[in-house]
Amino acid sequence: MMTDKISLRKLDLADMPAAAAVHRASFNERLSTLAGLHTPEEDLGFWSAVVFKDCQIWGAEEGGRLVGVIAFLEDWIDQLYVLPEAQGRGIGSRLLDVAKSAYPVLSLWTFQRNEPARRFYEKHGFFAVDESDGAGNEEKEPDVLYKWEARLHRL
Repeated sequence: MMTDKISLRKLDLADMPAAAAVHRASFNERLSTLAGLHTPEEDLGFWSAVVFKDCQIWGAEEGGRLVGVIAFLEDWIDQLYVLPEAQGRGIGSRLLDVAKSAYPVLSLWTFQRNEPARRFYEKHGFFAVDESDGAGNEEKEPDVLYKWEARLHRL
């Protein structure tokens, strides 16, 4: 897990085009049947007007290029994406640690069929607490609600 060339920083509004691009590249790779659900312009609008307004957003950079992003608020992880070519190097773990250090309880939804994401969250101490048939999400994809509690991971 080489992450020594990776730097983390809080993102600002000027970073939202890159954040939206990381989101789309990762989403399209993992859920190719949903690729094209939104245009790049819609993604940018969402990140700039909704995510940036509501969340604390951190990015992972390598060589000045954004390769991963996490957006969270209070006890909720709203977004976590790493470029496909940068996955498996500990970048997502480092971003997740930013949120874990800020809040003692975290929750998030991920799609049931996104097995790599599910394994990632479970490896990091998240546990499933609910499932849905997808009727309540835009993609109409069955999903699973995960929760993490710091108190369960203290020595």
